Amino acid sequence: MADFPRYAIYYAPAPGSGLERFGTRLLGYDAYGGEDLPFPDGMLQEVPDWRELTGDPRKYGFHATLKAPLALAPGRNEAELVAACAAFAATPRAIPVISPVVGSISGFIAVIPADPSPELIRLAADCVSEFDSFRAPLTESDRARRNPSELTARQREHLDRWGYPYAMEDFRFHMTLTGRLDAARRDPVLAMLADRFSACRLTTLPIDRIAVFRQENAASRFRVVGHWQLRPSHT
Repeated sequence: MADFPRYAIYYAPAPGSGLERFGTRLLGYDAYGGEDLPFPDGMLQEVPDWRELTGDPRKYGFHATLKAPLALAPGRNEAELVAACAAFAATPRAIPVISPVVGSISGFIAVIPADPSPELIRLAADCVSEFDSFRAPLTESDRARRNPSELTARQREHLDRWGYPYAMEDFRFHMTLTGRLDAARRDPVLAMLADRFSACRLTTLPIDRIAVFRQENAASRFRVVGHWQLRPSHT
């Protein structure tokens, strides 16, 4: 099985939106255009190692995972995946709406929902299940990289069934802004990012889009190859 290219189905803010500008500038990378971006004014003066702190999330672009990165199953191709995503987006559904905040999750700093959203968990679960036929089976090395001994029994079941441990009930929406930081370093960076985020004046956020990202090889960054707005169901 070829490991590359890899594909992922993510939520990514609409190009040009305030949230998209906030996240892409902080990461220094625009996954829509595949271009490096300058960091926000004063960022390197305030946090001189900001480039290093954002190295991991920069590889993936500013996003929230709905279907984790995968190699395509034998017989499947990119055009089929893109068509399936377009059909998924065109199917009427409840559109989750969250109150976004900057917080900490597993040592990372990210944009996360202030409160749980059952509609968001359902959207992610639908993406996990409906696109699973495109996923090549995990290799033993892929599975080992997830450190299954450190997962809960249910997360190991998700890993074996869906190729990703944080699925279904264990899904956690997050738009990552930094790599993992220890508590002493994390707290001041979190306060700084929360202050910058407050300038966006974003109190509600509809999770109303999906995008297909592609990574060409292990050294390349993920880049958007297609994106769609979700069709809301009529109430």
